[in-house]
Amino acid sequence: QVQLVESGGGLVQAGGSLRLSCAASGRTFSSYVMGWFRQAPGKEREFVAAISWSGGSTYYADSVKGRFTISRDNAKNTVYLQMNSLKPEDTAVYYCAAAHWYGSWPVGQYEYTYWGQGTQVTVSS
Repeated sequence: QVQLVESGGGLVQAGGSLRLSCAASGRTFSSYVMGWFRQAPGKEREFVAAISWSGGSTYYADSVKGRFTISRDNAKNTVYLQMNSLKPEDTAVYYCAAAHWYGSWPVGQYEYTYWGQGTQVTVSS
């Protein structure tokens, strides 16, 4: 069992930065692939980024590549999402999630077992 709690959301102007954190409970945190998703009003939840259990490999959606960076600290049971050059279209509720690795990057919601409650990110123009 893994419980996830996101923090760090808020209101920022376009071009600004935010750093999201996701604190996990449970002794098996380091065995999971961790991902970030987002959901804007009226839209489906979409994949943003994922990181391997060791932190050595990462994968990004094209829409955030070069602007967002995912990282993790297994000693602190925490995964991060550094978001730079934010755009109004990045406005959404951001969720972290945990998945098992089955040989390919998990990019679908159904591939993730545990979810946080989400944190709101609003980017003003």
